[in-house]
Amino acid sequence: MVLLAAGEGSRMGSIPKALLLKDGKTLLQGFCEMVQELRPVEFVVLTGFHAQAIEAELAKIGKALNIAVTVQHNFNAQNGQGSSVRLALESLQSQFDVLAVCLSDQPNIGHEEIEYLLGQFSKRQTNQEIIMPEVNGQRGNPVLFSKKAVENILSIPGMVCRAYMDQHPELITVCEIDNPAYVLDADTEADIQKLGITRA
Repeated sequence: MVLLAAGEGSRMGSIPKALLLKDGKTLLQGFCEMVQELRPVEFVVLTGFHAQAIEAELAKIGKALNIAVTVQHNFNAQNGQGSSVRLALESLQSQFDVLAVCLSDQPNIGHEEIEYLLGQFSKRQTNQEIIMPEVNGQRGNPVLFSKKAVENILSIPGMVCRAYMDQHPELITVCEIDNPAYVLDADTEADIQKLGITRA
């Protein structure tokens, strides 16, 4: 499992969105608690902007939860999310069947949402390597990639997940879901108010 937490949060005045609060917990803590339930073979968190604050929170969470976290710092985070995704894929060490690429600012993604996508992955047709949620025609997250898809992406220099998906729509199972959690993220102050989250 990969969690992308390298962004600047520029539309909110440059804040670490992973440290926004919901129900008294940072979004990062809530995600890590879910990860502990799912027990993935590997959990990688990408940091970039605000790395010091996010890594300090991860250290605190790690003392309270029984999960192993690999932190990868993207020194080129200014190059955008794609650079973080590529670094994450290159850092994977385990033998996994499926990789979930998750965003750190989706407060309503929980255990059930991930389990649903994993169920769709297990039922996919043999030629399908990517599971993507879609809500009312809007692409959502997290997105699941098979080991084969990850290996194919890594075999192409500079390739990232989004570009690979755009080039290979035939490999994607699109899951039309009536669950807004997959498309709700915290990008603006209005989003914060709508999602019931607050600044730390």
